[in-house]
Amino acid sequence: MQITLKDGKSVELEAPITGLELAGKLSQALKKDALAMKVDGQVVGLTTPITQDCQVEFLTFADEEGLRVYRHSASHLLAQAVKRVLPNVKLAIGPAIENGFYYDFDADEPFTPELFKRLEKEMDKIVKANYPIERFELPREEAIAFCKEKGEPYKVELIEDLPEDSVISFYKQGDFTDLCAGPHLPSTGRIKAVALQQLAGAYWRGSEKNKMLQRIYGTAFDTKENLKAYLDMLEEAKKRDHRKLGKELGLYLLMEEGPGFPFFLPKGMVLRNTLLDYWRKVHKRYGYVEISTPIILSRELWERSGHWDHYKDNMYFTKIDDQDFAVKPMNCPSGMLVYKSEPHSYRDLPLRCGELGLVHRHELSGALHGLFRVRCFTQDDAHIFMTPEQMKDEIKGVVRLFDEVYSLFGLEYAIELSTMPEDHIGTEEEWEINQNILKEAILEMGKSFTINEGDGAFYGPKLDFHLKDCLGRTWQCGTIQLDSQLPERFQLEYTGADGEKHRPVMIHRVVFGSIERFIGIITEQFAGAFPTWLAPVQVKLLSITDRASARVQELAAQLDALGYRVETDLRNEKIGYKIREAQLQKIPYMLVLGDKEVESGTMAVRSRKEGDLGVMTVDAFVEKLRAEVESKAL
Repeated sequence: MQITLKDGKSVELEAPITGLELAGKLSQALKKDALAMKVDGQVVGLTTPITQDCQVEFLTFADEEGLRVYRHSASHLLAQAVKRVLPNVKLAIGPAIENGFYYDFDADEPFTPELFKRLEKEMDKIVKANYPIERFELPREEAIAFCKEKGEPYKVELIEDLPEDSVISFYKQGDFTDLCAGPHLPSTGRIKAVALQQLAGAYWRGSEKNKMLQRIYGTAFDTKENLKAYLDMLEEAKKRDHRKLGKELGLYLLMEEGPGFPFFLPKGMVLRNTLLDYWRKVHKRYGYVEISTPIILSRELWERSGHWDHYKDNMYFTKIDDQDFAVKPMNCPSGMLVYKSEPHSYRDLPLRCGELGLVHRHELSGALHGLFRVRCFTQDDAHIFMTPEQMKDEIKGVVRLFDEVYSLFGLEYAIELSTMPEDHIGTEEEWEINQNILKEAILEMGKSFTINEGDGAFYGPKLDFHLKDCLGRTWQCGTIQLDSQLPERFQLEYTGADGEKHRPVMIHRVVFGSIERFIGIITEQFAGAFPTWLAPVQVKLLSITDRASARVQELAAQLDALGYRVETDLRNEKIGYKIREAQLQKIPYMLVLGDKEVESGTMAVRSRKEGDLGVMTVDAFVEKLRAEVESKAL
């Protein structure tokens, strides 16, 4: 039989041969690294026999599908350990998930974190035993009888819900067998590093009408070193959690009275408004005008835009004078109305309209997460109306703006091109043209991208910008969406050089994505220690004695008049205590004044980053502060 490999090379071998044997013939290193394989595009285990001509691609830890097989096998490792330690536990399900796996159990006694140590020891024994992981199939009735005999009612229910013609497969490793579609690793010894992380409750099949099960979350990596690095990153992420820091630093709150609707506190508003001031300045420089449109608009508008058919499950509605209205989930349709409100010539184009628009989207309560997933947020939207000939240059202009903004916050990014989804409007030809323009613009700028097949907006393809923070986590923020459909639906026009009416093309784009989410991201990026230009309080003045209080207040007023954000601490407390409190508030600069400083007209300066900077004159400190703020230094 002829086997074609991923690099296009072919090998001719006698049938049958397993994936493990094939990998060994190609390279011993590949045999060691391979976790699973794709045979004609289908992911299967390495012990699966190859019996005819086909294409084979080996999957390693570097491949998402290989990683999923590895972590799913780790979930079975956990289930086997649980059954050994607590034999009466009933098994539910145990899938691989992003960054790890979980398994749900029905147990009479509550699990405790102390149980984790016993389970991890048992898992180590199973790994060292290196049991082969063997797949077998059973007819439906035999499969049900097998699971009943083992006392596994949840597995019985899963089989009974499968279609009559389903293949029912099991995987056996040593003394443990589990119902599973697979695939899995060849043996338990291939799992090199596992950690159990946390406990949670989970209703069987996600329904509150069913029994609450106990869920154990874990993760698995290819080496102990990589596992440790990941767990260290999680610990650092906990310290940087924007929900915790937002509360501690007095920036924002999430209240039970408004789930998914964030509250911004005075210091949070300073941070937010400083960001928005910067946004306005940079957009003015890039040739944008700013508009503002209503939050509630008529149903007819959302029907015309297509959102009623494609997005209404995520929208909020109301009635006014017996007419249906919707709270806007996005700003685009109202941007169309602004463009259409007056005639345009080709000389007006491109027209770049920016809007800091408050939008509301109905998110399930289980999906809400701090500022990262909320129900109302401000999109830093813009809609660019242009001629077809201007499309590529405008895309490049937006990317240049993105480069400037993201580099200011020390954020790198990767670009993803999302193509036509099944649920779309417009012809395939239009989609193909627009997808190619996005590709060409990015490639001409010397940038690379990956393809996200079928994940475009319903009206057009898009480039998504995934920001990478200091912990290596990625966040989707910026997007550039190319749209020929809404201008058609709203019958937008401009008069061309030929005197005829033409249809403009449109770009939808956001830089921050949502102001709230971006604030959450940079709170974690900087661990709450914002750069001086962005910090809600830039300078805190601390008195050593009551005699210095008047000078502290005088100096605070002087800095305030220069436009800097200042607080004072005149309390009758030890100076060490005051300094520690200011450090906990992550304030960039502390100015300490006692009798000596008052007499000499100087102050002792402490930097959040550099520590004690010694004694400075007011003019020297103001010059240092000015340079740092004006350059927006990181």
